[in-house]
Amino acid sequence: LRLRLAGYPRKHNEGRVEVFYNEEWGTICDDDFTLGNAHVLCRQLGFVAATGWAHSAKYGKGVGRIWLDNVNCAGNEKSIGDCKHRGWGNSDCSHEEDAGVVCKDERIPGFKDSNVIEVRRLLSWPERAAGDGQDATECPGCGAVWELSLGVQESSTGFPGSWQGVGAWQAPVTGDTSTATGHTGHGSGLLSPHRLFTERQQLNYRLHSVSCTGTEVHLSMCSFEFYRGNSSAACGSGMPAVVSCVPGPLFATGSAHKKKQRQQQQQQGQPRIRLKGGARVGEGRVEVLRSSEWGTICDDRWNLQSASVVCRELGFGSAKEALTGARMGQGTGPIHLNEVQCRGTEKSLWNCPFRNITQEDCKHTEDAAVRCNIPYMGYENLIRLSGGRSRFEGRVEVAVGAGNGDQPRWGLVCGEGWGTLEAMVACRQLGLGFANHGLQETWYWDASNVTEMVMSGVKCAGHEMSLSHCQHHGASLSCRNTGTRFAAGVICSETASDLLLHAPLVQETAYIEDRPLHMLYCAAEENCLASSARLANWPYGHRRLLRFSSQIHNRGRADFRPKAGRHSWVWHECH
Repeated sequence: LRLRLAGYPRKHNEGRVEVFYNEEWGTICDDDFTLGNAHVLCRQLGFVAATGWAHSAKYGKGVGRIWLDNVNCAGNEKSIGDCKHRGWGNSDCSHEEDAGVVCKDERIPGFKDSNVIEVRRLLSWPERAAGDGQDATECPGCGAVWELSLGVQESSTGFPGSWQGVGAWQAPVTGDTSTATGHTGHGSGLLSPHRLFTERQQLNYRLHSVSCTGTEVHLSMCSFEFYRGNSSAACGSGMPAVVSCVPGPLFATGSAHKKKQRQQQQQQGQPRIRLKGGARVGEGRVEVLRSSEWGTICDDRWNLQSASVVCRELGFGSAKEALTGARMGQGTGPIHLNEVQCRGTEKSLWNCPFRNITQEDCKHTEDAAVRCNIPYMGYENLIRLSGGRSRFEGRVEVAVGAGNGDQPRWGLVCGEGWGTLEAMVACRQLGLGFANHGLQETWYWDASNVTEMVMSGVKCAGHEMSLSHCQHHGASLSCRNTGTRFAAGVICSETASDLLLHAPLVQETAYIEDRPLHMLYCAAEENCLASSARLANWPYGHRRLLRFSSQIHNRGRADFRPKAGRHSWVWHECH
């Protein structure tokens, strides 16, 4: 029995429940619905449990049949079809009573979903690969050595449940390492031939003869063989498989990297693909440039192979998730591509087969998005929040002096000049999504014993991955108010609004009007006129005005709320 979550707006772990029965998709009525029903549905969808359910078509009205009504589950059933109900298709409900569920955002280990790959963080070692000139602190794990591990549930797939070493790579070919480095978040890799760490400890081997084509998005999708019996005695003539990864342009630092990036941009011209609407690095709605206009991609047939081509083209690893149903917000403008079908070997999405879009094919509710694997940089260990009511808010504390093996020293950030752009970077570094507010005073969050200011003059462009990448005063601190009450703070949010002005409409509707001054008193009171209007001979004469209509779209996944609270809103009579 196939299930899916549908509706909008929603997150990936919630939605209207739709059931595929008798070759037709239909919904479930909310009569007598319980949390037990939701538990069964969420487990069937691959989530560990339900946290709630929704009635009265909260996620929009479905179409077609209402397959189930008066469903009553004990909570331990394996399928919704095993629960008591009135019978398939026997219902006295309308689609205004469609039921929805909210599942816990945690996958059942080993659950197979063709568009999601769960990747456990791989272990990196502090020693650097021989002959590697890159500073390990710039990109931990990029030039370092990685021990590849594979963790899949034995019960459901036959893979080893424990995390063990991978032995005896079949051949040192770049196909294998493209897959290996892809799901560690790096774009490409080369096998390192030297023996490292073999004497460090007794290694247990589980896999050998690993053979990848290079198009796989995860090592578990390659062919390999198991060692049987005593794993510690295995791989006698071989050694642990070792890779050295090449970081994408975003993850290498220093002037040499910036120079190389500038050269690449000059050679390639304007990029033809980008990610928008994602809170974290390496995720977002996929947008492509065609005929000088940015547009989106329809999610028909959107899968991990196509998503991985996008991720690698942008300098990330392989795709962790191929997202459908505008999960990163709806775009605006044209939908350029549909039914993109990459093999995984392509250098660019434009090399993949696709179908041109027609008006009936897709809507922006079907915009495709990706989450890419990115290298582990450790930036989140250098920042924390204190004093907030939840983990999403608080006074910002940063670690300094941790680069040379010393114990980090935690300190505060000067609130002077701190704004939304700086808060965006802090929330991204914390892994907490978007910034709702950047606060310059945090006296109400005075709950930490950290009192020293260690960073001032922070000025970010908004795209940086760490506050240390923004402009700041460095060791020469300059902060007029050094008290803890003037330390910077943030309020982060998993979702945010994203306003976009409909610029063509402004151009199409703009016109000049000469308006008599006696008709402009209200406009003058509201400061809508230029300052020279004060010198005019009221109420005689006129002002020349530029008039236009405007339309603003919210492309984000949260309602727009003005920065000023309701208490400071003013009603203007003449509007």
